[in-house]
Amino acid sequence: MKWRLVVSPPGDAYLNMAIDEAMLDARMRGLAPNTLRLYTWLPSAASVGYFQDMEQYIDLEACRRLGVQAVRRPTGGGAVYHDSAGELTYSVVADLKSIGASDTIGVYQRIIESITSGLKLLGIKASVSMGSSRECPNIRVGSAKISGSAQLIRGGYFLQHGTLLVSVDLVKMFTVLKHPFSSPEEAAEKLSTRISSISQLLGCSVSRWEVADCVVAGFSEVLGVSFERRPLTLWELRRAGELRRKYSSREWNLERRRFK
Repeated sequence: MKWRLVVSPPGDAYLNMAIDEAMLDARMRGLAPNTLRLYTWLPSAASVGYFQDMEQYIDLEACRRLGVQAVRRPTGGGAVYHDSAGELTYSVVADLKSIGASDTIGVYQRIIESITSGLKLLGIKASVSMGSSRECPNIRVGSAKISGSAQLIRGGYFLQHGTLLVSVDLVKMFTVLKHPFSSPEEAAEKLSTRISSISQLLGCSVSRWEVADCVVAGFSEVLGVSFERRPLTLWELRRAGELRRKYSSREWNLERRRFK
């Protein structure tokens, strides 16, 4: 099988979520192939899962002060900080059948297996945590999380996107995300063994695009696919422009009525 590889320029939070949903819409309509997209965030952002109350999990005043955007994802899961300098994000849009999955757990297993296969090429032996009722499946090295993910299934098609922490600033993360500790510094200290990064594990700086190359190789190996680098279609770009208005709206991000 041949899949499309999309490598996006840095995008803001609203456009990144709009593109992911537009790709899913296009795939469901037969207007685009199965796709792996790799992207970064500019400016930094915080996102919450579809069912979360943004104000409960994100410090919106801190976001305004730091120039960090806040957005609700179309997928589930919890609150996440997306650093403009340290995170590589992936999204996968495909039909369930083509990856040999029939349900949510099956999709998570196949996608995360692909990522951990790629991490092996960097010398990182990671394991999969299948999560819990409060946390989606994620990737860990020992007890430290380096990648989280979230998912949406529509009919026989899915969108899964997730983080890869190439480097991490825990103090900034916990300035933006709410926590039970007395300060961001205390949160960073207390949780330093539970969150790590690829560069920290390797003991040296690694670029996001070195990581990206390994991720693509991992998908090729596990899913038995080859990739052709191609841009988004004009239909997807137009659709993303329409959807960006939704993702940047107060109604979508802060009004809870539609989610009750």
